[in-house]
Parts: sequence; C-alpha cells; structure tokens
Amino acid sequence: MESVRLPTFSQAQFIDYNPYTGAPQQNGTLPFFYHTMKKTIFLSLIYAVFCAFTSGAKVGQARKWNDGWRFELSDSAHYASKEFSDTAWRSLTLPHDWSREGIPSPTLASCTGYLPGGTAWYRKHFDVSLDSLGDNLLKVYFEGIYNRSEIYLNGHKIGERPNGYVSTEYDLTPYLADGENVLAVRVDHSRYADSRWYTGSGIYRDVYIYEKPARHIALWGLSWEAKQVKGRKWKIEVTTELEGKSTTNEKLTLSLTAPDGKTVASRTMKATGDTCKTVFTINDPALWNTGNPALYSLEAKLTANGREIDSETVPVGFRTIGFDADKGFALNGKSMKIKGVCLHHDNGIFGAAVPPALVKQRLETLKSLGVNAIRCSHNPQAPIFYTYCDSLGLMVMDEASDEWEFPKRKWIEGWNRGKPGFDGTADFFNDWIERDVTDMVRRDRVHPSVILWSVGNEVDYPNDPYSHPILDTPDDTGMTQAQYGGFDPTAPRAERIGEIADRLSKAIKRYDTSRPTTGALAGVVMSNCTTYPEAVDIVGYNYTEKRYATDHATYPDRIIYGSENRHDMEAWKAVRDNDFISGQFIWTGADYLGESGAWPSRGLYTGLIDFANNVKPRGYFRASLWSDEPMAYIGTYPASFRGRRHNYMSIDAPAVWNYRDGDIVRIVCYTNQPAARLLLDGKPFGDTAEKDPDTGVIHWDLPYSPGTLTVEALDADGNPAATDSITTCTRPATLTAETIHKASGPDDIHIIEVTALDDNGNLCFLADNLINCFVRGGTLLGLENADNTDMSAPTARSRRLHNGRLTLYVAPVAPVADIHLSSPLLPPLHLKVEY
Repeated sequence: MESVRLPTFSQAQFIDYNPYTGAPQQNGTLPFFYHTMKKTIFLSLIYAVFCAFTSGAKVGQARKWNDGWRFELSDSAHYASKEFSDTAWRSLTLPHDWSREGIPSPTLASCTGYLPGGTAWYRKHFDVSLDSLGDNLLKVYFEGIYNRSEIYLNGHKIGERPNGYVSTEYDLTPYLADGENVLAVRVDHSRYADSRWYTGSGIYRDVYIYEKPARHIALWGLSWEAKQVKGRKWKIEVTTELEGKSTTNEKLTLSLTAPDGKTVASRTMKATGDTCKTVFTINDPALWNTGNPALYSLEAKLTANGREIDSETVPVGFRTIGFDADKGFALNGKSMKIKGVCLHHDNGIFGAAVPPALVKQRLETLKSLGVNAIRCSHNPQAPIFYTYCDSLGLMVMDEASDEWEFPKRKWIEGWNRGKPGFDGTADFFNDWIERDVTDMVRRDRVHPSVILWSVGNEVDYPNDPYSHPILDTPDDTGMTQAQYGGFDPTAPRAERIGEIADRLSKAIKRYDTSRPTTGALAGVVMSNCTTYPEAVDIVGYNYTEKRYATDHATYPDRIIYGSENRHDMEAWKAVRDNDFISGQFIWTGADYLGESGAWPSRGLYTGLIDFANNVKPRGYFRASLWSDEPMAYIGTYPASFRGRRHNYMSIDAPAVWNYRDGDIVRIVCYTNQPAARLLLDGKPFGDTAEKDPDTGVIHWDLPYSPGTLTVEALDADGNPAATDSITTCTRPATLTAETIHKASGPDDIHIIEVTALDDNGNLCFLADNLINCFVRGGTLLGLENADNTDMSAPTARSRRLHNGRLTLYVAPVAPVADIHLSSPLLPPLHLKVEY
C-alpha cells in the first residue's frame, strides 16, 4: 500500500499552485499520466515506502495525491468496504477521464461527442499512524469529480457532491484507522447525456492530501478586497477565516509581498474568534492589468505559543473594475473593450483530464490573437486555469451553471436533430445550487483575473424550459434564438428566472462585493418581462446584437455586453461602434467536444483554435480585429462559392494554393493594416486592395497560377508592415517534426508537431497520410489531428494527418524519449526529445 511521503523532483519541475489558496508553488508529485508508467521503476516507489503522514511534511502543506489509485468501471455496494479485494482492479494515476478511453459510437449521444459514461469506483490504500497524527486533522481535497460522487473511508460514507465541477474538501479524521486505510470514491455518470457538451467522467482533476491542526485557517478562508482610496493610495481589506476551537496565545501574522519580493505590509494580531480582519494601506502599488499583470502575494501565518501551526498564501492584484451604462468597461480607469472568448474545459483527445501544459498553451495562444478575457463556459474550471489567467493578464468571467431547476434539451442524434433527451443536473439544483455558487466564489475570489460572477447561462432559453406570453408576439421583437413554438401555459413560468437569479446574486454578495454579478441571457425579450435583468448587476446578451440600441434606450441604467457572440464583423461592429457596450465573448475560443453535429462529429468546430491548439483561419481574422501587433494572413477558396458557404469561408479561408490552372480563386487577407498587395513568385499579382469596412477582409478574385503567393499588408503610409505566404505543393515526400513544448521534467509533457512536406520542403496542406507512432523512454499519451470528423478512439496510437499536420503528446519516463514515426509510402522518421 502507499504512504503519503510523496517522491519529489528537481527544482526544474513544473510550477503549480496551492489548491487550498490559489497561490503558485512548486509541484513535487507524480504526474497525471503515471498509470501509463506503472511498469517502470516508479511502481516500486509507491509500495516500498512506509511512513506516517507527518514525516517530512509541514502541517497544512497540500501535496498531490494522484498516484496509487485503483479503478473499476462497474458498480457494487461492496466496493465501499475496506475488506473488499481490489487487487484485480486497474492501477492508475489521476487525473483520469474514463469517457475518453471509450470507443466513439453513433449509437451514443451527440451531446457527449458520441463517447460513453457509466458508473465507476476509485479506491486508494494508504497508511496512517494515529500516534504521529496526534490531534491534527487529515483532509482530502478533490478539484473536480464528474459527477454525483460519493466518498467512503473504511466503509463509512463521509460525504457526497453531485456537481461535477466544484472543488470539495472532506475530513478523513473521524474514520481513520491506525495502519491501513481505504478511501473509496463512487462516481455515477450513468446519466451520461446530462449536458449539452462533453463533460468527461471520473476524478478528472487533481486530488490533494494535507494535515491541519485542530485550529487552522479554513478552506479558502484567506481573502482580500483591494480598493483605490485616492490617487495612488490603496487599501486592501484582508479577511482570514479560522476553524476549530481557539486556544491561548494564538496569533495571526499577515504579510503582503510585492512582485519584486519585498514585503510592503505586515501585521500581527490576536487570533480570536472565527474571523480576523485587517486593513493595509499601500501607496503606489504596481497595478494588475492585461498588459502588465503585476502580482503580489498575501501570506497568513497562524501561531500558537510562538510556534507556527498553519499558513496560507494567495495571489493579490491591485486593479479597479468599472462598468458604466453609457461608457462601457474600464480597467484601472482606462476605457477598453472586453475582447473575450467562451471556453469549455476539455481539450481534444485528452477529454476533461487536460495536462497543465495544454491549459497554458491554449491561453497563451488566445492571448497572442488579441484576446483579453475568457468566459468559463459554463462552469468553474480547474484552479490552475485561474492561476495562468492571473499571470497572463487575462480577465475571467466565472460562471456557475448552464441549467437550473428544470432540465434543458440534450441532443442525442446530432445538434438540433431528432428527439432530444432531458437528463441533466436539475434534480439536485434546489438542494445544492447555493453551496455550489458560493464555493465557486470562495475558491476563486483571490484571483485578480476574475472580474465577473455569472449566475448562469441561457437559463431563459425560450420554452427550454421556461415560457411566457411574450412568445406569442410577432417575430419582430429581436428574438434570435429558436422558440420551440409560442407560449406554453403548461411550461414553467418565466418569472421564476428572476426569482432564482436574485437568490443566487445575493448568495454571491455574501462572500464578495468587489465584482459585479451577471447572467448570460438567451431570451432577452422574454427576460425583459421578468426581474432577471434587475437581479444581476450587468446583463449579458447572447446573440442579440439587434437589441443593443433598443434596450439601451428603453433601460438607460442597464449595463449591457455581449456574453456570447458570433465571429462575423457585424457582431464586432455592434460592440466597437457603441460606447455603451462593454465588450463581447466569441463562441468559442477553442473547438470543443460534444454539442456535436450528426455522426461523424466529435464536437463543435467554432473555435479560434482547433483541438490541437493550432490557430485556425478565423483566429487570424479575429487577430486582425483585436491584435495591436502588425499581422497578416493569406487564405483562399473558389470564387464560385456563394451564400452561406461563401459567408463561412470568408473568415475561414484555408492557407492552400493548389487549384487547376485558370480557376478563378478568391484570395483573402486578414490584417490589421488598411491595405495589402499580392506577389506571385516575387512579382506583382493583381492590384493593391483596401480593407472592406463591412467585412473586415481584403480580397482579390484572380486566376490561379502555381508558385509562391505572398501578401504584404501595408500601413497608412503604404509601407509593408506584415507578410504571409502560401506555396503550391506536390505529393508528400517526407515527414518532419518540431518540438512545440519540451517537458521540463517527468511531471510535464512533450508536445511535438509532425508535418508532411513535399520534395521542395513545402507543407503538404492536403496530406492525410496515416501515421503510426512508437515511443521508447516515454509514453505516448495520444495523437491529435484536430479533425472534427475523425471518430477513432481518443487513445489511438495511429491517426491520419489533417491539413498536413499531426500533434504528438509524450510523457517522458527517461531523460531522452526516442520517437519512431512510420507511414505507408513515406520514409520513417526518428527523433529524440530530451528534458
């Protein structure tokens, strides 16, 4: 069995965060992919070390507890028992998403990406010395279990949490045994089509273990609110919540450290009662903003009789958030537009168990396109996500849920096709929603990146489920969502939406008053007949740009922004040209699993970046609207395209230059410069063209001729500011590979992009060769080609190129990973990757 003295790695390891507080820290534990390494020498490390929980670990210090778990995809009441023998179960390391290990099938639901659910159990054996533990408490912390989880220790049920996205702490102490203990977790995702998109199944986020003294700082108990008093003078109000019976001579020391490591404020006070408050005055602090996100750290130390017994550290950012009904949004008093994207929590072949390197890569890529804000669609994300947003200067709208007291439609046969299902999370809404919402707030309020709390998404979708007589009015009221018929008197009354929103908004403000509350409205016209818009501080409109001016005039005190929007120029102009609109959140920042079309379809293909975190053409189009750095992108499609096909391709033109001689081709340039010109093999091709103000695109219709086509984006003075090129390619001849991200140690991953080249070394954009991969000195975690129609198993070891590319994810188990790639008709490729 395993002891809790976890193996550690060198200081070159991945920077992680403290889940208890949100503060950055070194991660000294085994990685999420450990189950793939279980036949290596690390296996003996788990079972060979026997020591008490207190050996070598500071009390209160959280340590990852991901390794040494056993898993069984079946269900029995016997699995909770300590005496049950699980030796035949699979050994693995968390995080773990068992749905991604399934085989996609057209008999499954499209809302899940055609992947399965089920009911499963996890068990973990560990040793405890009660004498060494003494009066301390032993607690376990789950970042996320999807869903309907029940926790058992030595056969005793110690808790449950039906919501699959919230983080939860359990006290193990009452049922601990001296010596061997067994923690068992039941995860019931048998109602697998319970969401409109892919959720994953299992303990898909990190788990932590820690001791706490009987008197300690509460979970998420250290918080702050920073307020600008006057000029450059700020006050930071610090609250520390304590748990356990107070003893004599307890003191609490609070200290604030600047980004340069200098302590700028400190105070020691008596730690009496359950709550300690203090105020620091800070002169001229470095501000947190999207360009220079200055981060301070706040540390709380609890001492008894002069000995430290507990401590926590959280990040701090000094910034002001301003929303005005006429002037829109301002950060630190500076007016700006929120240039946001909506983002689900999954990532391609990894499903819901996403490695931190990919979380960071995706956020960095979006930031490079001019994105300055992320909407968590439609649930709290993993804690590491907020830590990265803090450090990258990305603002966050934290969102609680997509469904309230009644279930929504879930598409089973394809998005908006056939007969929907109605499984969901509504059955535990009334019992859990306030705790779920407040736990989101308590956990994430320390992150300066969070600027909005959303009580829900599209809970007012017309007739899904709520209804109102306004739905019988003519279709000239600005409704943009499907109504599923007119007013349905048998459906839940829409007025309930405002009542629930008010309840949740008040629950949020019990724990944080420094950020506004909001909701993402789908049926704005219907919601205007309720108290929903007044129940929140600012009002998000989903796809309802045509109502902006009307509602601004009708409700002059209402603060409006686009909470979910299309990619086209018209949707952006509605924000850009109206000062009173604070910004928008594009649907979506990245392609995501689930909410799929008819088979074959893994998910919804609406992202600025694809399943492999590559920028799509529409991502470059968005950069042309949002980025401050000079940029240019060139793409093409047949000039004969008309209607919806043309509208789609106008911002999704692929970077391909292969047509028949004489074909008339629409050549497009996405750029933030006012004009551009073309060169074919270095010679002028067509005329210089200006950007179309209505579409935001520069285009030419010209006859195809092979060669290298280059676009030069021209600044206001006519000088080249940015260029991009595409070249005619022949058949694929070789494979090449580039390491996009090199693992910093065994707890990180290698990200490698494989590309097909022709005899001239040009990218073969049309290549779709089958690639087989073998790895020695590492574990192949998966292959991602970003093709939405590729329905092979997410864990497949062979996959076809898509657009001439394929991304490999490798977990190193040795300092050098030896990777062998083979493909029919192409020479094999060998490469070595070191960390």
